[in-house]
Amino acid sequence: MATSGTTWKLADHPKLPKGKIIAVVVLDGWGEASPDKYNCIHVAETPMMDSLKNSAPDRWRLVKAHGKAVGLPTDDDMGNSEVGHNALGAGRIFAQGAKLVDNALATGKIYEDEGFNYIKESFANNTLHLIGLMSDGGVHSRLDQLQLLLKGASERGAKRIRVHVLTDGRDVVDGSSVGFAETLEKDLAELRGKGIDAQVASGGGRMYVTMDRYENDWEVVKRGWDAQVLGEAPHKFTSVVEAIKKLREAPNANDQYLPPFVIVDKSGKPVGPINDGDAVVTVNFRADRMTMLAQALEYEKFDKFDRVRFPKIRYAGMLQYDGELKLPNHYLVSPPLIERTSGEYLVNNGIRTFACSETVKFGHVTFFWNGNRSGYFNSELEKYVEIPSDSGITFNVQPKMKALEIGEKARDAILSRNYDQVRVNIPNGDMVGHTGDIEATVVACKAADQAVKLKFQFL
Repeated sequence: MATSGTTWKLADHPKLPKGKIIAVVVLDGWGEASPDKYNCIHVAETPMMDSLKNSAPDRWRLVKAHGKAVGLPTDDDMGNSEVGHNALGAGRIFAQGAKLVDNALATGKIYEDEGFNYIKESFANNTLHLIGLMSDGGVHSRLDQLQLLLKGASERGAKRIRVHVLTDGRDVVDGSSVGFAETLEKDLAELRGKGIDAQVASGGGRMYVTMDRYENDWEVVKRGWDAQVLGEAPHKFTSVVEAIKKLREAPNANDQYLPPFVIVDKSGKPVGPINDGDAVVTVNFRADRMTMLAQALEYEKFDKFDRVRFPKIRYAGMLQYDGELKLPNHYLVSPPLIERTSGEYLVNNGIRTFACSETVKFGHVTFFWNGNRSGYFNSELEKYVEIPSDSGITFNVQPKMKALEIGEKARDAILSRNYDQVRVNIPNGDMVGHTGDIEATVVACKAADQAVKLKFQFL
């Protein structure tokens, strides 16, 4: 909660009369784009949303849900549900993603939080592994953040460090990986000069090794796993600079698609497979291309590929990559501390609130909306309702999800006249859209539209 000195009193709205119920509907995954056969919102029958837009075009506004508008470093940064709901609930922009990491490194807070102290338990007798994109592109990672983390970890007890690099060539110029590798090797050499056993252990191109997304091709993740965890790859070298230069000699070679390689010692033994007791950090701050690896590192039950062995490690992400899945469970940089959210202002002005969604987005319309806080601000003035999501199936199997049930709960809350604000998240567009099933997503969009109608027709 905010400090006791906060002035909570809100002025009366100049146009909305008191006693008017306000409906807040987050249509997750809904947006506007060119109308073609792949635009499921365009293809679907959405009479309610169409009427809202067409009946008052002067009041229809598009809002950005990515980049700087939600606290991310650049407008090239894709938004996500968590940062979007933070911004909506707070009505203000807070540092997210790379900005959050920069601040944590600059202040040293990253080394004080639970995530770093969790991995630090491995420093005395085991290896710290850092996995991520070796680039200064700033889209998924930044080399300077890796350099600072190397320095900070070594100063706080890490005696044996292994870096598993992924070459870029997508967000930066192809071929720049050689220079990045030389910079990294210089830093590692300086650490070795201080008595720290620090080396690059493996690598590969980002689009061919590790950094797949949306479960498109688990073989990409497996190639990375084999090199990083098992120490197995088709190519073996004695240094990362040698590896990249040699692999780039192949016809049509590109940093993005370099094959996996491992670094070996003079006897040909891999220098850095991941073993029981080790600590592992995925250093990318952007989530989409780390989530699949995070599953492989964290989930004991896992059937996407044969991991051969599943080491008992202390794993943390640079950030938490999926707030819904709580993945990973440990992370070095916590979400922003957000005070004076709209929910706090409402309860401090006696405004009664009802919030509802199904399980997959319930946390977004409550926890993330309220500034990454669990529970009520005032249970006498708020009611949160969670509708259990379907389990054991992919969302395209039941694309209507719980949209109508959410709409019905909202309708009942409005008719009860017990609430001044009725807030819901209808997840269909996002959750079904991620499956890539166009036919199912069209059904999902229609269901979402029907849910909106259920809510609005009684206002």
